[in-house]
Amino acid sequence: MEPKFPHVEVELVGQDGNAFAILGNVQRAMRQADIDKADIDKMMAEAMSGDYNHLLQTVMATVAVC
Repeated sequence: MEPKFPHVEVELVGQDGNAFAILGNVQRAMRQADIDKADIDKMMAEAMSGDYNHLLQTVMATVAVC
């Protein structure tokens, strides 16, 4: 399944597995790609609405993870 913003790439391999670090990296990449703040806020709210696995699924559904 293609992420919503496939042109935004975030490297998670070898990064801190901390949920807040992951969200920070994704949020930063989305801002740098000029993604609308409403879309970033929606992703953040959805990612934080569940457990760690839900966070990862939300990130992978939103941006390209490498």
